[in-house]
Amino acid sequence: MRTTQGYTPLPVVLAGARGHGRWHLENIRRLVGKGLVRLAGVCELRPLDAGELGGGFGEPGSGSEPEQSGDLGDLVARTGARIAVICTPIHTHADLALTAAAQGAHLLLEKPPTPSYAEFTRLRDGLADHEAACQIGFQSLGSHALPAIRKLIADGAIGSVRGIGAAGAWSRDEAYYTRAPWAGHRTLGGRDVIDGVLTNPLAHAVATALRIDGADRAEDVTALELELYRANDIEADDTSCVRIRTCWGTTITAAVTLCAEEPGEPYVVVHGDRGRITFWYKQDRVRVERAGAPPETTHYARTDLLEDLAAHVRDGTELLVPPDRTGAFMRVIEAVRTAPAPVPLPPDAWRTEPGAAGASAGAKRRVVTGIDQLVTAGAERLALYSELRAPWAAPPAEVPHP
Repeated sequence: MRTTQGYTPLPVVLAGARGHGRWHLENIRRLVGKGLVRLAGVCELRPLDAGELGGGFGEPGSGSEPEQSGDLGDLVARTGARIAVICTPIHTHADLALTAAAQGAHLLLEKPPTPSYAEFTRLRDGLADHEAACQIGFQSLGSHALPAIRKLIADGAIGSVRGIGAAGAWSRDEAYYTRAPWAGHRTLGGRDVIDGVLTNPLAHAVATALRIDGADRAEDVTALELELYRANDIEADDTSCVRIRTCWGTTITAAVTLCAEEPGEPYVVVHGDRGRITFWYKQDRVRVERAGAPPETTHYARTDLLEDLAAHVRDGTELLVPPDRTGAFMRVIEAVRTAPAPVPLPPDAWRTEPGAAGASAGAKRRVVTGIDQLVTAGAERLALYSELRAPWAAPPAEVPHP
């Protein structure tokens, strides 16, 4: 079969189709409808039933439905998949990606790419050996708002940039940390996981700020300061901040939490000496504020990263998020990995409330008092929690430059 564009749909396998993988399954279904790909296989230890798989991928018993297997390498080899989408636990990313690449597949690898810089290096080197393309799943980096913001900055729309702040105030109930054996862990069975708020749920805030600055490669980071805290009974951090200094002289500060009082949309704000640009990256919404002019708000389109990878495989177009363009983010991952364990917040710093509507029955969530204002102030003032005089905050740890 050939599409109206004259392309044969690319065979795709999905590794990890439950949890967040359901989003990828639906996205593949959308691209199947456009004639760009076909779902050749699903890799799960427990096969999907007909209800989980849903329609649009071939009728059961027809021979056209996707194959299922718990062995990704064998599945890629048997189906001839050109692309493997990997949405599995963080500590399995590098091994599975290289397994699929060894069988000739190109990759869409869910973020974060790996839990350590050493694993990241092993991944990059292995991909190069297999001549496999890899797109890292920072979906916000497909937003058309990003080049528009960079052009506004280059054109002097807000004057000289004073710094970039990122703010994320989300809420996760206690069941979030029991959904999988690796959730909320720094390590598991002797392997790095690093499933903290900065490195996984709100990683987009950090990666998006770095992309706006044009400082997304590993060598673009010159200094890092970290403060890692936790209100929940977990090993990783749930309330943290980081300050990054880049090769351009820019200060980027991200303040994030999963213990918000009133959860809201995360954003990145570019501070200029004559205005500011705020980007709500999940909504692709940008507001430009300049002295003497009314605010201007624009909504932008977004390029889907799997669709972008398919175009690269077909036509050789440049990828939006190749591994090297996440190297600076991996410097943050490594700083979190090697930092002291997150500081438990004292019991009087947080309270327990019912989980959000739709949460697990009886689930509770922990809320840090005043954290919403601290997150906002961190992004506004480019300050760490200790500098904002949070009563539970310790002085920052400066990460040595390698």
